[in-house]
Amino acid sequence: LVRESQGDAEVTFARSTSTKDIERLLKGDGAKKGVDPTYNLLGMTLPELKDFAKEAGLPAFRGKQLRDHLYGVNPVKAIEDCSTLPKAARQQLIDAGVSVGRSTVHQVAASTDGTTKLLLRLHDDRVVETVGIPANEAGRKRLTACVSSQVGCPMRCTFCATGKGGFARNLATHEIVDQIVHLEEHFGERVTHVVFMGMGEPLLNVPNVLRAHEALNKEVGIGSRHITISTVGVRGAIERLARAKLQSTLAISLHAPNQALREELIPSAKAYPMQELLNDAQQYFIATGRRVTFEYTLLAGVNDSIAQAEELGRLLYKNKLASHVNIIPYNPVDEADFQRPGRASIMNFKNTLEDMNVPASIRQSRGLEAAAACGQL
Repeated sequence: LVRESQGDAEVTFARSTSTKDIERLLKGDGAKKGVDPTYNLLGMTLPELKDFAKEAGLPAFRGKQLRDHLYGVNPVKAIEDCSTLPKAARQQLIDAGVSVGRSTVHQVAASTDGTTKLLLRLHDDRVVETVGIPANEAGRKRLTACVSSQVGCPMRCTFCATGKGGFARNLATHEIVDQIVHLEEHFGERVTHVVFMGMGEPLLNVPNVLRAHEALNKEVGIGSRHITISTVGVRGAIERLARAKLQSTLAISLHAPNQALREELIPSAKAYPMQELLNDAQQYFIATGRRVTFEYTLLAGVNDSIAQAEELGRLLYKNKLASHVNIIPYNPVDEADFQRPGRASIMNFKNTLEDMNVPASIRQSRGLEAAAACGQL
């Protein structure tokens, strides 16, 4: 499944970025009804949109107009809504199967704390989830988007809802960026932070995640340092991410202080031993200068003891990675045999790490009522 997912990511990326057949399409061989159009404009950057416009026989400045329609205050949902383009040009693009690349809102689930989960229906009738988490920090509004990178997930982590549903396919770039656009429309404000912590394993979909990252940074205007990419670890993928030299945060989902327990919780860990993963994390820091953070889902009676906290602290210090541990108290998932630890256990784990000079924080559970909390998508 992992190899299938990585292959699908490359195919999805190639299909969404190719412009070699634009002339054929513009001659009338457009996409068939019910099939995802070859050209989805959402997710393209300004230079790409200018090139697209020229390939389509339009002046380059039409590319900027398209950009404004895609990422402006009132994002369009269809080519016919691009009012600054001549009607004939719009019809030409429509006939060619060119699309904005928007999904539709299938369902909305809101929690009393303001956290909202959107279920988005894609072109093939599959549904993907994205979550908006509003907050007010020191008088400043903050809206964090938790975005998905795949429909389903092949990693099968035992405590995660997505892993129990199987893997369907990777999301294309426009399907990732579209989640941000929908959340901004729903909340009526700009997204300030993005975390790739929704459905799927982002590093099994590296090309589309990186392209979406570029669009979110350059076109939507979200700073690189406000974007976090999370992973349980995929061999070779962290090195590939490091080569992109992003100024974003890499968050590694560790969830155990040793290899044996990690294999029980994360089946894919058998193919990517913890020490190899931590070595790659070191190299990521050297290549980018950006610290790596670690996520640790706390499961009562499984990985939450003081001895395990001490083991985790020693492990991170040994590998010169004692940067930050984000402790995530377990959120209930159907058909999972885990329990959330009590407050005393959570605080003891955190205090033990801090006594070892390992910075740690406890992630506040947001969106539990809407099944939108960490691990519930």
